[in-house]
Parts: sequence; structure tokens; C-alpha cells
Amino acid sequence: MTSVARRPITPIRPNATGCPGYSETLPCEPQSAGRARILVRAALIAWRLDHLVDDAALVITELVGNAARYSGSRVVRVSVTRPAPDRVRLAVSDRSPALPRLHTPAEDEEAGRGLLLIGAVAHRWDTELRRWGKVVWAEFRVPGDA
Repeated sequence: MTSVARRPITPIRPNATGCPGYSETLPCEPQSAGRARILVRAALIAWRLDHLVDDAALVITELVGNAARYSGSRVVRVSVTRPAPDRVRLAVSDRSPALPRLHTPAEDEEAGRGLLLIGAVAHRWDTELRRWGKVVWAEFRVPGDA
């Protein structure tokens, strides 16, 4: 009897969403940030952009957390794409038309710094309204030799 080599089961199966890209639909809850980080890490490692993993994990955690906290949606769509060879875009889509608001918290506040962190870590971020809701995204620049 010959043995058949089996592939290990992975916790995530990224789906192609562009040229190239990965995406996954997740419950709109804070715990989904962990799955989103796995997706982002898988994409960045596949593209040999390991140096972006920590900053991208912080950004996607904030984007998912904001959607869970403020959108009222049942699910979010998380995507990681390369809109150009020199950029990586992380995006979270939800059903709410409410735009994220940049807030400058007081020193003793424990929340309200998410968009400030995203602005400090990512090259740029923005929101695109859609008929069905919005997409909040953040981009990282990729060095030419990556």
C-alpha cells in the first residue's frame, strides 16, 4: 500500500481578488482582527514583503476594530492588494455609509487613536463611499527592489 502525501490544512485560504490580491469575508466583530492579520501576513510573505508585516498587522487590526465598533454591519470584507508594483493596499469594507472621523484624544483617554496610528504608520489612507456602504483603506509604499 502506498501512502499519499496530504497537504496540511491551513487556517486560511486566501482568495484571489485582483492582480494580485487576497480577501476574506469575516464576521464584523473585534475577534476577526486575528483572522485579518493572518490574511495580511500570508499575502505579504507570499509577495516577499515580510518587512511590512508588523506595521500592516497594526493597521488591519485598527481598520477591523473600527468597523466592528462603529459600522453596525454583520460582516466585513478584508482585502490585501497590490494596486501598483510600488504599493500594498489593506482595505476593510462594511455596509455603513458613516465616514471614519479623525479624533485627537485627551492624554488620559484609552481609545480614539486608531486613525492617528494608521496615519503615522501607513503612507496614506482614505475612505471610498459605495452604494452599499464604504471601503476604508491604507497603503504602504514598497521599495523598488522588493
